[in-house]
Formats: sequence, C-alpha cells, structure tokens
Amino acid sequence: MESTIEQPCPVCHSPSGLTMIAHTTEIPYFGEHTQLTVVCDACGWKHTDFIPAEGRKPGSWSLQIDSPDHMSTRIVRSGSCTVRLVQLDLEASPGGASTGYVSNIEGVLIRFKDVIETLMRDAEDEIVGKCTELLEELEKVRDGDASIELQLLDPLGHSQILHEDAIPRELSEEELTLLDSGPMVPVFDSSDFA
Repeated sequence: MESTIEQPCPVCHSPSGLTMIAHTTEIPYFGEHTQLTVVCDACGWKHTDFIPAEGRKPGSWSLQIDSPDHMSTRIVRSGSCTVRLVQLDLEASPGGASTGYVSNIEGVLIRFKDVIETLMRDAEDEIVGKCTELLEELEKVRDGDASIELQLLDPLGHSQILHEDAIPRELSEEELTLLDSGPMVPVFDSSDFA
C-alpha cells in the first residue's frame, strides 16, 4: 500500500508531504511483519522499519558465532536495535538515519567491516593499526577461526536472530535507559490512511 501523508519531512521540513509504503509479509520463523518505509520526495530522506504483527517486549537476542555455518543465520534488525560484537567491543547504535533490515550474520559482519574501512581512510597510524586488527578478527570469525558473541538489543522488541542456539531475553530497566531507540519518525493518525 502506498499513500501520501500530510506531514512535513522531519529533515528538510518540506510541506509537500511524505510517501509511505507499507508491505506486510510472512517472514519464515519470525511471523507476520510489516515493512514500513517513509520517503521524502523533496530531499530523499528515507526511513524503513520492520514491525511485527504481534506486540513485543523490549528484548535482546544473542548468539555465539563459532562456525562458518552461522554466516547464513537470518537476522531481522529494526531501526531501534543496537548491534554488538561483544569480544571486539564494537557496537552499532541506531542514529538519526537508522533503518531496519533483514540480513544474515555475514551481512552484519560486512556492515561492521565497511564502517571500519571508512574510518581507516583518514585516520592516524595508531587508529589504522587498531582498525587493521579488527578487520583481521572479523575475517577470522567469518572463516570460523575465531568466536564472538553477537547481540541485538532492541527497546521495541522488533529484532530477532533466527537460530536454534540464539538466546532471547527481556531487557532490564537499566539497559533500557542506556539504549538509544533510533530516529524519531512522524507519528501518523489512523485517519491518515483512510
């Protein structure tokens, strides 16, 4: 379903309205989810998120990645989710342009790799050395020669790891206060869709 929403863009404040695209689909083993994408035609701003059909509690998922077989494990990450690679002390927190995605563990590791390589471009030697070490560790994990814990921490509870060894749990109140919940998207009234 595609519709125009009479809300100004949260980035450029264009009054021409936003386009919202909602697509509901069954994600195997995760259940029914709605992919919601809001786009501003004036500046190109886009926000995508995945919202499960049934309500969720703030939650965390973790998996010890210790095999090349884990690389194909399916990940659903919402725009409100913080992703951590615990032993490497790496974290991707949702920022102002954070969007949700469906990927696999290898795809998540590649996202971290791409960011590290970007940081290396204009970095000083000490930083380049640390980045090189991190890239080597990520490659070892991808090859199955090292083990790390992947964590998804989602204050809205929309993110999941699809693997029989993945461990879900509720987030504590203290954890919730420390997590960013991602970008603020416009709030829509149900009459906007009539």
